Amino acid sequence: MDKILIKGGKPLKGDVAVSGAKNAALPVLAATLLGPGEHRISNIPKLMDVATIKRLLNHLGAVISDHGPDGWTVRVPDLSRCEAPYELVKTMRASVLVLGPLAARFGEARVSLPGGCAIGARPINLHLMGLEKMGAEIKIEHGYVSVKAKRLKGARIYLDMPSVTGTENLMMAATLAEGVTVIENAAREPEVADLAQFLIQCGAKITGAGTDAITIDGVESLNGSAAHRIMPDRIEAGTYLAAAAITGGDILVRGCNPRHLDAVALKLREIGVEIREEPEGLRATARDRVRAVDIKTLPYPGFPTDMQAQIMALMTLSNGLSVITETVFENRFSHVAELRRMGADIQIESRNAIIKGVRRLSGAPVMASDLRASASLVLAGLAAEGETEISRVYHLDRGYEGIERKFSNLGGEITRIGQTS
Repeated sequence: MDKILIKGGKPLKGDVAVSGAKNAALPVLAATLLGPGEHRISNIPKLMDVATIKRLLNHLGAVISDHGPDGWTVRVPDLSRCEAPYELVKTMRASVLVLGPLAARFGEARVSLPGGCAIGARPINLHLMGLEKMGAEIKIEHGYVSVKAKRLKGARIYLDMPSVTGTENLMMAATLAEGVTVIENAAREPEVADLAQFLIQCGAKITGAGTDAITIDGVESLNGSAAHRIMPDRIEAGTYLAAAAITGGDILVRGCNPRHLDAVALKLREIGVEIREEPEGLRATARDRVRAVDIKTLPYPGFPTDMQAQIMALMTLSNGLSVITETVFENRFSHVAELRRMGADIQIESRNAIIKGVRRLSGAPVMASDLRASASLVLAGLAAEGETEISRVYHLDRGYEGIERKFSNLGGEITRIGQTS
């Protein structure tokens, strides 16, 4: 497996372009299964999960060709099969997003139970509950979920928690259902609204995306063709803002949407980082040691759980005592042990991480356990004295496009070393 080597201690300066959002690209690509139109989708990030869903769409019968450096043309005239096998989707939990589209358009689907990062149970019971309310017959056996429905029926669905993929899956399924579907306590994340914009271009009737109540008036078919640009990755953008803060640098993150980063920017300002909106994006400038701050992760528009590990790396060097409370995923402190290896003072009490800031971190061999934990170790390595060696960095390739190249362009000493395993 590859490793990343970092020689830290340099302030990062310059500008960096944010890529398209993986968590927006995956549901939009899954949504192409809903109709036979020819779709031109741009700003697709070059990531492992995106490559996986491309293989899955090809397996299901989609015809995909490249257009431009970051775009695909996708057409699904018919399907050769309605099964997403384990071998294709075992590393990507977002594979479950094809369940709703397949069931809605073709009346059946068989999808392997999803895999992905080990950050919590992340069950798909909300997806299945919603599909059952829409009249689907569901079986779970031999590691697969099977769904059958002649035609889904509109329903009123209340989600016990505002699941992003659950909201997206049910919204896609409801576009072709008979009647009106209302999803209450829906996820409000920008990625949900991005998917809704794509579906509306294809002929869906959706209102309320981006709020906690989404209404979908089902149509007979989606025949429209869409030209859609994937929204910028707000978590990648937040990671580069945190990089400026942890290294005492000055970084302009180009192409991000500042409104998507309000909660992150608010906390960074609170700890003493200067955050300015500029015509091209957001600039973060850090001149002094950051102040300690308490943070609780929450569904959007709260502080994102996907930024918790990165902000924890930053708090290890703060001037004071911080408490970070993780409310979204139960196993999302796996990076703590590795940060401790670098000299961090962190204690875990249930879902709280208590961080006493230290003057410096020291480079050390560490191991990544999930996508955002990997990012936190990169940030810590960029700020630490000496050399940090990060193994199992394939997690990074699931969510960050060209991360070592981008950090190198900002002045960081970071290289990837290929390993045999």
